[in-house]
Amino acid sequence: MQRRTFFLLLAPAAFAQKGPVTDDTIFDRVRLKLASDPDVRGGALDVAVKDGVVTLKGRVDKESYKQRAERLTKKIKGVKSVVNQLLVEPRVGAAR
Repeated sequence: MQRRTFFLLLAPAAFAQKGPVTDDTIFDRVRLKLASDPDVRGGALDVAVKDGVVTLKGRVDKESYKQRAERLTKKIKGVKSVVNQLLVEPRVGAAR
């Protein structure tokens, strides 16, 4: 039993990425973070990453969602800066 517990404690360290974070990894993490956010709902947003610089494009309902998308993106490991080109266009009939 102790051996299994010991292994479980070391497992996350074994999967930790060493060295610089790749653009592909940043892309995946940004997409996941934005898509899972209940306000931003960024599944339809365009994300591009070049040398750690993330560009966000697409439409969001509110200015606060645009700002939130940028804040969430900046928290991702390896992101150097964010170019936020999101457009604020409330959906017709949106009651939020």
